[in-house]
Amino acid sequence: MNIKIITDSTSDLPDQIARKLGITMVPLYVLFGKDTYRDRVDLSENEFYKRLIEGSVHPTTSQPSPQDFIKVYDKLSRNAEGIISIHISSKLSGTYSSANQAAQKNSFSCPIEVIDSANVSMGLGLIVIGAAKLALMGEDFDTIIVKTRQMIEKIHVWALFDTLKYLALGGRIGKAQALMGSMLNIKPVLTVKDGEMTPVTKSRNREKGISILKGFVEKLDSIEDLAVMYTTNKKEADAFAELLKKTIGNKDIKVARLGTTLGVHAGPGTIGVAARVA
Repeated sequence: MNIKIITDSTSDLPDQIARKLGITMVPLYVLFGKDTYRDRVDLSENEFYKRLIEGSVHPTTSQPSPQDFIKVYDKLSRNAEGIISIHISSKLSGTYSSANQAAQKNSFSCPIEVIDSANVSMGLGLIVIGAAKLALMGEDFDTIIVKTRQMIEKIHVWALFDTLKYLALGGRIGKAQALMGSMLNIKPVLTVKDGEMTPVTKSRNREKGISILKGFVEKLDSIEDLAVMYTTNKKEADAFAELLKKTIGNKDIKVARLGTTLGVHAGPGTIGVAARVA
């Protein structure tokens, strides 16, 4: 069967992986004052982080419109037997809602299933990768939907934040708000739980924080896929990925950079890990 997989730019999928697996990404938007850019399209990540850190205007973000999704669905549906559209947690963005509205508004030439991943970044990305591989294997539409929803329950994400400042400014702090009163010299570790950013623990320094991330991964059984995410320090992310390879023997650890939309909320210095278990 010819099943198309769609996601949004908050999945942070490296371009080469998306191309190889035939995944279509719909960009969100990042706004610096009156200037609007498509995530991962109009503004390079280096330029974005430079403006985020040094600029006087704090950026905001916006989900794609239903019309953005209609254009993509219409184009892909012409040569597809089904479309599965998998997106960032509906508790963190209105992207899922826009995709759902688009799928229901128009009559397309194939069925469309919109899925709320209840996750973000490579937590979402690993689900999308799994779905795309199933599509390439020739699984049918309904089977991919069922297996994709099962994957959602098998995703684990943890992130070490250098500060919660940017998460708070972006209004996406969720249950991590409880940490704000004790943020001086603290490096918080957050996870995604029930679709929201939730505090797990905190560390007095970065080295200890990364050790905590490593410990979480070591406790997992039967890891199917693993990714390291970062905002501004690729060298640190690469080193962490190599450390995890030595620890768990995983030969295919993906390293992904948080794009502009998530970078607004994560801020500089963020590093994280996403895992999908069997």
